[in-house]
Amino acid sequence: MGDRITRGVATAARFTIAVVVATMLTGTARAEPAPAPDGSHVLTFAEGRAGIDMTVYSALMGRPVVVKVIRAPDDSTPAPTLYLLNGADGGIDRNWADATDVAEFFADKQVNIVIPFGGEGSYFTDWRADDPALGKQRWATFLTRELPPIIDATLKTTGANAIAGISMAGTAVFQLALSAPGVYRAIGSYSGCVRTSDARGQAVVNAVVVSQQGNPVNMWGPPSDPAWAANDPYLHAEKLRGTAIYVASGNGRPGQFDTVDGVHGDLPQLAYQLLFGAPLEAIASVCTRQLRDRLRDLNIPATVDLRDTGTHSWGYWQQDLHNSWPIFSEALNR
Repeated sequence: MGDRITRGVATAARFTIAVVVATMLTGTARAEPAPAPDGSHVLTFAEGRAGIDMTVYSALMGRPVVVKVIRAPDDSTPAPTLYLLNGADGGIDRNWADATDVAEFFADKQVNIVIPFGGEGSYFTDWRADDPALGKQRWATFLTRELPPIIDATLKTTGANAIAGISMAGTAVFQLALSAPGVYRAIGSYSGCVRTSDARGQAVVNAVVVSQQGNPVNMWGPPSDPAWAANDPYLHAEKLRGTAIYVASGNGRPGQFDTVDGVHGDLPQLAYQLLFGAPLEAIASVCTRQLRDRLRDLNIPATVDLRDTGTHSWGYWQQDLHNSWPIFSEALNR
């Protein structure tokens, strides 16, 4: 526990300092693993009462990726799929599976939940160069072309997908929707910073990547490189028309989950939320307001929830998931 908190606080501290300085399965029926067209395939497959634990080999990245699956309650009927992405640490510290009520919440909802692990500091995009610390990053391809066919064939899904993510992944869900139109019918961004190519956006991206010992130049090149603008969802928001969008953030002011009761007595976690989660969420709030205004200017429908309290922490992201589910459900079942 102490090591987890220490890692989390250290990572958040690096992130916060860099940004401030720069910006002043619950079913039991057996499923059969299936490969993807490019040769990506399931390496390990263990099904139990808590869901399916899979290890999927990414042909493009040349390495295994851990994936947690919570199957739709009625496994005799095809169901859509909701992908949930973890934050900057890739789920090493805390993640959707162990920090939220995701299994309980979806126990009576006919949808498969897929939680990939890894991709720390990657923005879940395809990097132009291999990174000495982070290795070969081709997450956009994995999440749009390698993993979905495997999930669809293994679980016999309807083929309809949605995707949601927190923090770093709150940016990535927009990039993924733009990079592979039609793969995801709906996207949810919780406490993300979607604009990436202006000064503030570049500062945030750099801080996140560096916090995981990566080099942003290996992702999109130096700050002047056109790849930064090419990968900025804010600039290409027009192409999101027709995608169901849910965006949410707090404003950094302590709220209901920033109390001793709100963290279930975990005082180190409370200290983290107040010291680091508050300024991080204040930045996310500015980014979310920018995106809201951009979508309004383009007349693109979106649900934007700007809370008047809340830090950068899991209690609020769990709430965001609950609140956004009706939008995902409508998109997945249309």
